Amino acid sequence: MKEWLTAAEIAGQELPGVPSTKSAMIRFAERAGWADSAAYVRNRAGRGGGLEYNIALLPPLARIAYERRHRRIEALAPQAPAAVGPASRSPSTDLSDRAAIERDARLAIVTAYRGFSVGQRLSETSRTKIFVDAYNAGSLAIEPWIREIVPALSPRTLARWRAARAAGRTETLAVDRGAARKGKGVLDVAAGGRVRTFLLALIAQNPHLSAQHLRQLIRSEFGDTLDCNGKAVPVPPVRTIQHVVARLKQDEHVALTKLSNPDRYRSIMAPSGVGTYRWVVEPNTLWMIDASPVDALCVDGRHTIYAAIDIATRRTVLYVSRTPRASAVALLIRKAIIAWGVPDKIKTDNGSDFVARDTQRLFASLGIEMELSDPYQPQQKAFVERVIKTFQHDCATLLPGFVGHSVADRKAIEDRKSFAERLGEDAAEAFGVSLTGAALQAVVDRWVETVYAEREHAALKTSPRLAAAASKRPVRTVDPRALDLLLMPVAGGDGFREVTKLGVRVDGFHYVVMEALPGDRVLVRMDPVDAGRIYAFDADDGRFVGEGLCPELAGIDPAALMAAKRAAQAEIISDATREARKVIRDITKGPALIERVLTVAERDKASAAAAASNVITLPKRSEAHETPAITAARDAMAPRPIEPPTPSADVLAMQAKLIAEDQVVRPLRSEETPHQRWKRALDLIARIAAGEPVPADEAMWLGGYRAGPEFKGFAMTYGDPMAQPAETKSPAASWHDATGQSV
Repeated sequence: MKEWLTAAEIAGQELPGVPSTKSAMIRFAERAGWADSAAYVRNRAGRGGGLEYNIALLPPLARIAYERRHRRIEALAPQAPAAVGPASRSPSTDLSDRAAIERDARLAIVTAYRGFSVGQRLSETSRTKIFVDAYNAGSLAIEPWIREIVPALSPRTLARWRAARAAGRTETLAVDRGAARKGKGVLDVAAGGRVRTFLLALIAQNPHLSAQHLRQLIRSEFGDTLDCNGKAVPVPPVRTIQHVVARLKQDEHVALTKLSNPDRYRSIMAPSGVGTYRWVVEPNTLWMIDASPVDALCVDGRHTIYAAIDIATRRTVLYVSRTPRASAVALLIRKAIIAWGVPDKIKTDNGSDFVARDTQRLFASLGIEMELSDPYQPQQKAFVERVIKTFQHDCATLLPGFVGHSVADRKAIEDRKSFAERLGEDAAEAFGVSLTGAALQAVVDRWVETVYAEREHAALKTSPRLAAAASKRPVRTVDPRALDLLLMPVAGGDGFREVTKLGVRVDGFHYVVMEALPGDRVLVRMDPVDAGRIYAFDADDGRFVGEGLCPELAGIDPAALMAAKRAAQAEIISDATREARKVIRDITKGPALIERVLTVAERDKASAAAAASNVITLPKRSEAHETPAITAARDAMAPRPIEPPTPSADVLAMQAKLIAEDQVVRPLRSEETPHQRWKRALDLIARIAAGEPVPADEAMWLGGYRAGPEFKGFAMTYGDPMAQPAETKSPAASWHDATGQSV
């Protein structure tokens, strides 16, 4: 509302109590002394000059009439919070939308009343009464949404709102009657909230379930009554469930989308970083690669498009492959490297063709770091996803054989013809297929070079071609022949083979590698255009060993090839052992090996003794280890005292007779063995026991032998013959049987 008016503008309003012409209005202002009120009079800006008067100088009736015509009640401008005094304080951030609208409507009315009261020469009660009456009568210009929120006003209510605003308690003006009841319905609190969760799960699993279906499923899961804070409540009717479901779909929109349509959630709702790859400013710092089926059919079937994009320049290379495979990834990388150079890092997903052993080996051979995105997180490689989408919507849409970007698109294309026209048609006829895979590759390359590379990219503010041309970073190139060799497929399995005397075995054939020796471990790459040729690389350091030839597949005479192999191997071994043979000759001419080893050992012993000369070795504490077996063995080995035998009376008498006759007993058979003496003693004992006469010297020898340790040892082993009964077999026979041998 305009609050500063000229005399002509006031007269033109035709307000009660003031003149309706300019000259009369000027004289009226002079008589009322308006010019003396410096705060309400100012010079008019613009051509013509003059004065402007504030509406606060108008008589009460004229002021009220003007306010009713022009005072507009509307929400405060958000960009000027300082103009509204205490109400401009930061509102509570946890207000619902409805509560915020209620608060703003009340604040707009209070602000309008403050503007209405400025300069009024009336009491507070009169001003309030006039404003409220004008509001209720519809005399004030009020925005429709404010009138909808506050259809009627009373002086007491206006005073309460003004007090709350003056005290800075604007949150008390925020009223959401629905929020007070939100989350407290039967279906929200029943069974501790499990009914609400059950409903949410049903909606997410099958959005097409009707309210009647949902009610029956609730009754099936929880029964005909629900437990609401200890009170049994019947399952609400279908109409209530309809309202609850509608509110659930609105309040839990994001959660339902994630549950029912994860792809849509990931595309439009999942948090995504901005500027994540702003650090990539130089070409070939980071590439991203991915693949997707082409949205068009070819004569030889549907193909897959492999894409590589350079993040810094947005350059892209596309490769068309019949089927997804690791070799397609290798050919895509070859194409990009020849065009751009070798990158520092390539990021891809976890597809089998990208994480295949051949792909990883290729990256390692080229010195390229490989980075994998997390499973099922395509947003982590959004650049290549975006360039594939650009290709599908820009190029593939124009291709003959276009089948649409989705099942719905394909159905719409098919439906362009009547059923009669489609009857009997195959896919090629239905979609106008005419391109082969090779022709599609040619079209794709032309589109990349002439359209995509020349089009200005929004993020770069220039085209990919110009962005690449502006870089001063050197390009790391690779010899195409070496690159082709690295792209060759490896032999079946992991590609590693061990060289034998027959050569390298691959798929049942033996390849002869002249430079390899038996026992060497090599990585084998197959020549894709020559089945009889392989290339062998050292398995440890990757060094090229040599080519291998298979006589059967290469059409070479096996005998001639093996003769050449033997000659080459003999030369290799001769070169490798020449120095060793010289050293062997020197070794054989010197001291024996055992002497050399013992000399070194004695030197080490002397050094160790010298180093330990100042170390005193203390005796170690020891303790006897005893077991029953050890005790028994010790007792068996302990020496026993030998008591001299007591000669019998006959022996004593014979000895006395011999002494009297001065006969000398000669030692007999001193050359006898212990076993012979033992047998001799047994024979004598047997003869004595049988009553046969025994020579005196034999009897004397027997008496001395029985007293000796040798006889006692045999007696302990085979038994004392003197203790055996006479009727048993002879002692000699017993000993012979016991020992199992004859003497």
